[in-house]
Amino acid sequence: MELAYIPSPSRGVLYLGPIPLRGYAFCIIIGVFIAVWLGNRRWVARGGQSGTVADIAVWAVPFGLVGGRLYHVITDYELYFSPGRDWVDAFKVWQGGLGIWGAIALGALGAWIGARRRGIPMPAYADAVAPGIALAQAMGRWGNWFNQELYGRETHVPWALHITSSEGGRVPGYYHPTFLYESLWCIGVAFLVIWADRRFKLGHGRAFALYVAAYCVGRGWIEYMRVDDAHHILGLRLNDWTALIVFLLAVTYMIVSAKRRPGREEIVEPLAVTASADGRDTDKETDAASEKSDSEKAVPEKAVPGKAVPGKSAEPADEPGTAAGAPESATKQS
Repeated sequence: MELAYIPSPSRGVLYLGPIPLRGYAFCIIIGVFIAVWLGNRRWVARGGQSGTVADIAVWAVPFGLVGGRLYHVITDYELYFSPGRDWVDAFKVWQGGLGIWGAIALGALGAWIGARRRGIPMPAYADAVAPGIALAQAMGRWGNWFNQELYGRETHVPWALHITSSEGGRVPGYYHPTFLYESLWCIGVAFLVIWADRRFKLGHGRAFALYVAAYCVGRGWIEYMRVDDAHHILGLRLNDWTALIVFLLAVTYMIVSAKRRPGREEIVEPLAVTASADGRDTDKETDAASEKSDSEKAVPEKAVPGKAVPGKSAEPADEPGTAAGAPESATKQS
């Protein structure tokens, strides 16, 4: 009997009348909101306009979902197209099955389209959203917990995951919670990228490349622990090979980019700079008009003998025969 373990939910969907509320979908939606929120803060801090990240995400997110599903269906085609399987299940995203490699690849294509429409450099945008993507992955992995999927080898550690479902060939028991391992790893990757970006002023896509490389390191050892069916090449799971290749590409990009384009972009969104300049010009014109108005008001009225000048007290005129400013006694002696 296990004294401590992580329980699995009794079901991964609740019904609001005829409307199903799926835990897997909620985790993805929450992850998207986290990524957009953090990405927007980082984009504004680098000189961009608020709302730009969300506008480009309108392109990136649908592309990413399609890409993630395509990667999963292609690499696990036997789940949908082998004898006895229903190919319609390939469209049932809510049942799980989104490959991060396809999601990032096609999501990047969607982001590139959105960034190009706004005249924004794609590498700068990728750097801004990189930590948020890692946090979105951390949140999305809890969708696997709701579906009781993607667990590791059997274990008796206190944090073992208790699988209770027997659907899809599952064997109830206690297993390594690889979904939890990857979720925690992604949170660490997000903080690593934020720290490195502040410390080394990463630019031109290097913060995004660091996120990719760091994620691949964790995905490599976590993937090795999983026991779900997967294609193997030379004794390694397909996703292990993918992680290795993508890691090498990311590190290579960081090295080459640092040599060719050191430093960070000074301007990430031309429209933001134009709007800021227009605002400064308007302020200058307003200040000039205000100064002109003040100078006109400050012109003193012409002094008239015997007439009081506004703001000054009237002084009596000198008596005839008295020199202005001369002592009274001196006048009488003369």
